[in-house]
Amino acid sequence: DRDGANIFFQLISKRYEKHSTIITTNTPFSEWSEIFGSPVLSQAILDRLLHHSHVILIKGKSYRLKEKLEFFSNSSKQ
Repeated sequence: DRDGANIFFQLISKRYEKHSTIITTNTPFSEWSEIFGSPVLSQAILDRLLHHSHVILIKGKSYRLKEKLEFFSNSSKQ
């Protein structure tokens, strides 16, 4: 919600250029405005997060999903 997005922005702002922050997400940056409810707020968050950052993009199948698919595949064979 909007209050949560503002609190998250405050957290990122206080940590900006003072502490390391690791964020993991499966949502592309282009969709963050939907999450935070405001394109302006999401842009401000991304500006602070991406400045001096290293973005690591990992593509591939989900390890956890792979285990479940194998489980259901083996269950249906029995």
